[in-house]
Amino acid sequence: MTTRRRFALAAAALLAAGGRVGAQPAKIPRIGVLRTAPRGDRQFQGFLLGLRELGHVEGKTIAIDYRQGEAAKLDTLARDLVAQRVDLIFAPTPPDAQAAKRATDAIPIVIAVVGDVIGTGLAASLARPGGNVTGLTALGSNLSGKRLELLKEIKPGLSRVAVLWNPGIPDKVIEWKEIQGPANAMKLELLSVEVRSPQDFEPAFEALRGLRPDGLIALGEPLVFVQRRRIADFALQGRVATVFNWREAVEDGALIAYGPDIADLYRRAALYVDKILRGAKPGDLPIEEPTRFDFVVNLKTARALGLTIPQTLLARADKVIE
Repeated sequence: MTTRRRFALAAAALLAAGGRVGAQPAKIPRIGVLRTAPRGDRQFQGFLLGLRELGHVEGKTIAIDYRQGEAAKLDTLARDLVAQRVDLIFAPTPPDAQAAKRATDAIPIVIAVVGDVIGTGLAASLARPGGNVTGLTALGSNLSGKRLELLKEIKPGLSRVAVLWNPGIPDKVIEWKEIQGPANAMKLELLSVEVRSPQDFEPAFEALRGLRPDGLIALGEPLVFVQRRRIADFALQGRVATVFNWREAVEDGALIAYGPDIADLYRRAALYVDKILRGAKPGDLPIEEPTRFDFVVNLKTARALGLTIPQTLLARADKVIE
């Protein structure tokens, strides 16, 4: 058989199989992910679920380029994603989103749990974000007053509340300012305790021992989320009632949590990814607010603190941990 004949047969076989000589594999969209948390947590699984519901399967119809690191490394990781020419960056939390925004004003960025998107400069408005950032807001600052109300309902004599927060996050600076109003209305004294890194927690706990607060509210962001069990353990040992944003903290021993269902926000963020991959401009996609909220109570912790949770509160709880 001649060389020409062998080549003709090979070309015919390729065509019969649906290919053609010189064809390249179809390029699939690359989604960059920028987070301080590992990809195995419940929140990110919600994002992957949302993508699958829309027909996007990792390794088949999309590729995911995951970058994880502590807050100090996010800028470097964001620039790396930009250099890799990803089609879109999913940067769900405030520090993720800020780092992504500093790295690019061209690549679309989808957020999921940023509290104040306007005050932090990520968007011009909820209805018309403009620029390259869109997604969902977690309404962080607007819910702090509600968390204080719940704490006071459980402890009517509440007077001194410590606020554990990270001033390195623009979202939290706004939330710290906005919580003053509800606290003043309830005649509560707020005690600021700042943390910026994991190493700051032991000094913060020492400060809390000296302050002797009646309650503690943790302003939610990635650092506090990662350290939630450590905070809950300290509060239980010091007999301090705690309120967090997320149900995971209550599952780890905190007293109560009230806030958006974070996994649901991550799942809904997948719809923005889908729209952008289909050609929508992020600046034209309105930023949405939460539709599902979690109110979770840990009765075991309440008993350990000598507290009785009112039946009216238990009736409103989405989950009660015995």
